Amino acid sequence: MLEARRTDDTVELLFKGRVVLRHRPGKPCLTVGRGEASWDVRYGNWKIADRARIHPLRRVSFEQGDSIVLHFARGIRLSASGSGGRLVIELHGLPDDVNRVSLRLAATRSERIYGCGEQFSRVNLRGSRVPLWVREPGVGRGKNLISLLAELDSGSGGRWYRTYFPQPSFVSSDWWYCVVDTDAYCRFDFSHTHYHELEFWQHPRRIVIDVTEGPEAALRSQSDLIGRPRALPDWTWNGMWLGVQGGTEAIERKLASARDAGVAVGALWVQDWVGKRETKFGRQLMWNWQYSPEYYPDLPREITALRERGVRFLGYINPFLAIEGPLYREASARGFCVKDRHGADYLVTVTTFPAALIDLTNPEAQAWIVGIIRDNMLGAGMAGWMADYGEYLPADAVMYDGRPGAEVHNEYPVRWAEINAEAIREAGREGEVVFFMRAGWLGSTRHAAAYWAGDQLVDWSRNDGIASTIPAALSHAYSGGGLWHTDLGGFTSVAWKKRSRELFMRWAELAAFAPIMRSHESNRPDSNWQFDSDAETLSHLAAMTRLYTALAPYHRLVVQTYVDTGIPPIRHLAVAYPDDRDSHLCTDQYLYGPDVLVAPVLRKGARRRSVYLPEDRWVHLWSGKEYRAGRHCVSAPLGYPAVFHRGSSIHAETFRKIRRNIRPIA
Repeated sequence: MLEARRTDDTVELLFKGRVVLRHRPGKPCLTVGRGEASWDVRYGNWKIADRARIHPLRRVSFEQGDSIVLHFARGIRLSASGSGGRLVIELHGLPDDVNRVSLRLAATRSERIYGCGEQFSRVNLRGSRVPLWVREPGVGRGKNLISLLAELDSGSGGRWYRTYFPQPSFVSSDWWYCVVDTDAYCRFDFSHTHYHELEFWQHPRRIVIDVTEGPEAALRSQSDLIGRPRALPDWTWNGMWLGVQGGTEAIERKLASARDAGVAVGALWVQDWVGKRETKFGRQLMWNWQYSPEYYPDLPREITALRERGVRFLGYINPFLAIEGPLYREASARGFCVKDRHGADYLVTVTTFPAALIDLTNPEAQAWIVGIIRDNMLGAGMAGWMADYGEYLPADAVMYDGRPGAEVHNEYPVRWAEINAEAIREAGREGEVVFFMRAGWLGSTRHAAAYWAGDQLVDWSRNDGIASTIPAALSHAYSGGGLWHTDLGGFTSVAWKKRSRELFMRWAELAAFAPIMRSHESNRPDSNWQFDSDAETLSHLAAMTRLYTALAPYHRLVVQTYVDTGIPPIRHLAVAYPDDRDSHLCTDQYLYGPDVLVAPVLRKGARRRSVYLPEDRWVHLWSGKEYRAGRHCVSAPLGYPAVFHRGSSIHAETFRKIRRNIRPIA
């Protein structure tokens, strides 16, 4: 499987017959150097620059035995060996003064590149230079008015490549993949014709490559390497997870309103169980992880009463502590908070107020926050929660284990996922409790039960609204993720951006075809359209939840398939149709499992949808009409998104029942 060969001045490393590395003196495969980074961050939005001196390693020799070793100048060596059917590349002898490494992998002109974590703007990254650093995406994420205003106001304007969940991995349309085991800042450059250049600001522990026979084999092998979570609990598909808040009376009133209208509610997601504060950003939570007696006077009893009615209770937590709260005072006194260079607690302004960050490199701090989750959340009867944030560790922080924040920053959300998983294990609640995150890095998918797409604008925009969620889902899936969903309706409401009834309804249609269906009231609930703002919205949501619950056997199948094989529920069309060029180009529709094709309506006022159908026998979900392969413009009024299923599906009877029984709008 592994060989090296020399032709004239060129050395090539091959794995499974594919050229992986190609070295020429004028185009060396390995470059090293030393750099000095500058880190500027405001509200989780990072601007990163580097001054570096780079030294191409032009001369190389190699020796071949059980492994292949390339010898470069200064005693630097690259070893390549086969392990578990994969190629493992490791670097040895890097001098202490080297903190910049670039490796060039051989590329082909025609290949497309997918992955690099959750990318909201581009599915195919060929031609792009992709920085990989855990951070807020920013408002607007592009060259538009809302992004410009956010940048001028607070430095929080977005860029296309910014993401909560980057990952140093990618999958090629030639169906090989690369995973880099590092926590450092990276930049992957896919803009060159004959090579991909991977830059790391730290010595990578190892680089793993596999060459496979097709997309499913690539996704399976990569996911086996990275790790997958357990399946979602079966109660997930009893109904949507309705996002409500405001106190005991308010959530009971909203639950009654939903159920009276026929909305299937499997859980209430109540983020303000800890109480709230009013800020210029909206109603924000009090980050003290104990239930608020003002909002929820007897929360454990309320949770029990809800459970008796078939409704779970989900909460919220993040790794910050409000400095006004008793938990912060305890953590600070015990030295559990991240420090600044003067040894004081490093207070980070997240939106409008400062907060302390728990030092997850401190074993005692880890045990302490595990206990908080176990006692205050699981002990109260919660069936799950949002484990928010993870992007804000400052680069100049000083950690308990002695490392600077820059070396721990990307690792931090992985540790945060581990903490939440450990609390569930300690409580003996695995398989019945679920937590969901937005931030991540390599290894996060092994621990976090599920992910959501973060804080989209409450609009239709391609950069940061409902339309941005499809590329996010597809790239997340190419990166090993699978149990993924969005805030139904979006979250971020700023300036003139307010959620409309039509947007809420279209987002509900999208949410029904995902493993989890969960809503959010947004950061400004009083200014935005809600599920109960009028009778038509309630009726529409009731129909979409009936659709979601009717698909329960199918949801269960696609989730278990992912857990067993690594093939994600939400899939790029190219995963099933790798030889179909148009399938590779589709970035606004997706396959949900093996048999369902979903083309959500993503434009305001649209009542028809252009859909691409690959070569197969497709049946329109609502009419039962059969369609052949090709591009079609189909009717898609409110309540009837453009969805098709394979005519040969073993779930055809489930789809026929949906067609007969679910009529969203009379």
